[in-house]
Amino acid sequence: QVQLVESGGGLVQAGASLRLSCAASRRTFSSVAMAWFRQAPGKERQFVSVMRWSGGIASYGDSVKGRFTMTADSAKNTVYLQMSGLKPEDTAVYYCASGVTSARDPGTYTYWGKGTQVTVSS
Repeated sequence: QVQLVESGGGLVQAGASLRLSCAASRRTFSSVAMAWFRQAPGKERQFVSVMRWSGGIASYGDSVKGRFTMTADSAKNTVYLQMSGLKPEDTAVYYCASGVTSARDPGTYTYWGKGTQVTVSS
């Protein structure tokens, strides 16, 4: 079992930056990929970014590409999501997820955090 704990959410104005963190209790063969998703009220869970603990380039959803950056600190079992140029439409609960594949489908992920709220005011 892998526990994921997100932190760093908050209320910011449009154009601001925010950094989210996701700490994993451990890494296993079933949690080689780490991803961020978000869900706004009344909407489906949306892919934000994904990367593997082994390294490589992160992949991003079209709506955040160029504004968000995902990184990983393997020594701390922690991934980060640096969000810049925030827009009101970025308002959502942001979830960290872990699984065996670097997929964009939330259904493929085994482990999920409880989420952290990000609210961007105009």
